[in-house]
Amino acid sequence: METVLRAASMYIVLLIVLRIVGRRTLLEMTAFDLILLLIISEATQQALLGDDFSITGAALTIVTLIVMDILFGMMKSHFPRLETLLDGNALILVENGKLLPQRAKRAGISESDILISARSTQGLERLDQIKFAILEKNGKISIIPQS
Repeated sequence: METVLRAASMYIVLLIVLRIVGRRTLLEMTAFDLILLLIISEATQQALLGDDFSITGAALTIVTLIVMDILFGMMKSHFPRLETLLDGNALILVENGKLLPQRAKRAGISESDILISARSTQGLERLDQIKFAILEKNGKISIIPQS
C-alpha cells in the first residue's frame, strides 16, 4: 500500500509542478531543460520506490501511475473545469500582427519564439504577416497567416 500512496502522491506533485512551470517548458527543450528533466526523473524514481527495488514494487508503481493517468483523464472528461485547471486553455499571443505582450510574458514566450514557429511552419518572417499566433494546450504555437 505504501508503494501505491508514494506513486499517487508523486503523480500529483509532478502534475502540479509541471502546471506551475507552464507550457513554455513543453515547447522546446534546451540543454538545461534536459538536464533538469533527468534530475527530476532520478529524484522521482527514488521517491517512488524508496528502498523497494523489487520487480513487484516497480510493477505496482507503474500500474498506479497508469491508473492515476486514466482516472485524471476520465475526471477531465466529466468535469470541464478540471480539464482547464490541469491542461489550461489555448492562448492567443499575436492578433492581427500585434504581439500581446502581457499574454506572451505570462506564458513565458518571446517574440523570437513566435517568429521561429512562424518561419518553420508557415515561412513567415515578420509579425505583421501573422493574423493569429496561438499557444496551444500542448505547448505548440499555431500560426494563422494574414490572408
